[in-house]
Amino acid sequence: MRMLDVAAGNIRVAIPSDASAIAEVYVETWRAAYAGILPDRTLVRMSVASQIRQWRSLLNAGDAVLVVTDGAEIVGFGGYGPNRERNLPYSGEVYTLYVSPDYQNQGLGRRLLRAMFKALQRDGHESAIIWVLAENPSRFFYECEGGAKIADRNEFLWGVSVRELGYGWSFLSLGAA
Repeated sequence: MRMLDVAAGNIRVAIPSDASAIAEVYVETWRAAYAGILPDRTLVRMSVASQIRQWRSLLNAGDAVLVVTDGAEIVGFGGYGPNRERNLPYSGEVYTLYVSPDYQNQGLGRRLLRAMFKALQRDGHESAIIWVLAENPSRFFYECEGGAKIADRNEFLWGVSVRELGYGWSFLSLGAA
């Protein structure tokens, strides 16, 4: 594990030239977090090259993404915006939150989540939801951060049905401290 002074980890808005580093963190984190949860073929087929194209497209389109850095190196990122699940009473959504395995358990995920909550509040959202694979042990992080388990669903992803849990924050000001 690479140690980082959490206070030194900078959080900033992602720019299109960050796509490559975001893609690397994305693939590395997926392979570490979802091994044994998602089909091996899904994780093996993931490529940084295809993720670079996807992230560059999203960033060029103006999607809201924050990155956390260790010096010049991007070690985590998170995306957020309006809730895509309109039948739930949460106006905002955290779409992604990933921290490189080498930098986990150092408070960076907490800082990133809180920064996204503050950004959602600035955008007029007072509540938010995040969807997490039910078998992902990192889901307990959201409970520790005050998220209440408010929904579950089955999604057909990557050729298999996976169960997802929705964690919600009714008042972002409580989770953004």
